[in-house]
Amino acid sequence: MSSDDTPNQPSRPARRGFLKAGAALGASLGAGAATSGLAQAAEAKHHAMSADPMLAVEPFYGEHQGGIVTPQQAHTYVAAFDLTTISRDDVINLLRKWTESAARMSQAHPAAALDYSGDDHPAADSGDVLGLGPAGLTVTFGFGPGLFTSQDKDRYGLAHKRPAALVDLPRFNGDQLIAQKTGGDLFVQACANDAQVAFHAVRQLARQGYGILTMRWGQAGFLSGPRAQTPRNLMGFKDGTNNPPTTDPKAMNQFVWATAADAPWMQGGTYTVVRRIRITLEHWDQMELGFQEQVFGRHKYSGAPLGQKKEFDNVDLNAQDKDGNPQIPENSHVRLSNRASNNGAQILRRSYSYNDSTDFYIERWPPWRQETEYDAGLIFIAHQGDPRTGFIPINERLAKFDMMNQFTTHVGSAVFACPPGAKAGSFIGAELFSA
Repeated sequence: MSSDDTPNQPSRPARRGFLKAGAALGASLGAGAATSGLAQAAEAKHHAMSADPMLAVEPFYGEHQGGIVTPQQAHTYVAAFDLTTISRDDVINLLRKWTESAARMSQAHPAAALDYSGDDHPAADSGDVLGLGPAGLTVTFGFGPGLFTSQDKDRYGLAHKRPAALVDLPRFNGDQLIAQKTGGDLFVQACANDAQVAFHAVRQLARQGYGILTMRWGQAGFLSGPRAQTPRNLMGFKDGTNNPPTTDPKAMNQFVWATAADAPWMQGGTYTVVRRIRITLEHWDQMELGFQEQVFGRHKYSGAPLGQKKEFDNVDLNAQDKDGNPQIPENSHVRLSNRASNNGAQILRRSYSYNDSTDFYIERWPPWRQETEYDAGLIFIAHQGDPRTGFIPINERLAKFDMMNQFTTHVGSAVFACPPGAKAGSFIGAELFSA
């Protein structure tokens, strides 16, 4: 599911991060036969570590939060929490603890220092990923509208700092939102090259908030595909082909990073929309290949726009077939989500598939079907500088006209302000809580 027609292939490094020890050792060794073998061994070890996704390391502290423009890891666990405390200090202390723990876990350390002095209190970390490695873990935090105002109450003195861009999402045509999968005051996205590492990170943060928050919803997701290639979703099509290039600072500043003057604390952050989209795979799997390609506006196997040969060929919205009809159908996903169809709007998609087993399904009208169906689909995650000019107008168009709607249902929805990265010694969102 593409969001625009920019023909720039995203730069996807062959490795997502690396440990520097091997490289530093190799650089420090002198020339000569005696040290040559050591240098080669160190270099070989370094390459082995770099190639192993379980040893990949992503920095936590920085100008921007990780997990936004970071090349996608293989797994995610996303969760939203509702705050139950009325204390502003509780929230600040939680964010401090979360920041420190996320930084530790990104280096494969326990969420907090292990205490070997006794067994009469809960362990500092659940211990289920000890020895697994950092696995390229990133932890991304976001603030929902409820942090600023909840039930018309300004619980933490932050209402006047709510950005205009952090709007409540409208109800879109066809939405079937489930309250238990929608909204949230705080957002945590953990991404890693191992499913357990991602889940572990959210689990530790949730337990640290015991007594001052409750989990509203959580969702595991996965991403499959060869490195340096666009991954495929459960419908079998390449997903995210025409994202704005994350290695282009100009494109990121234009489409992804927040710059609004009314919320200086969000400078360098982004606004993240999360949608849980259920796909009727049973129905989709019975559709002819040609029809599936008409729905997407792309060839299924190559990923090329209809009428083209290669995945990153230009999307030509003016092209016609032999009968004079649009080569890319008017109600195809690619055309409707295209930048040219949305006044140049563009968002950065960073979505994952999900599979939550099966549900029993009953129709109380002809043909009175009773069957088991998959509870599977897409965790749609989109980052942008302003949802009012990004996701909202794009999705309004898609919700009304997209052929894909006969196979998809949006059942969960949330929007969050993800602040810039934290500085070492500070915490996520510190600028928001400053006087």
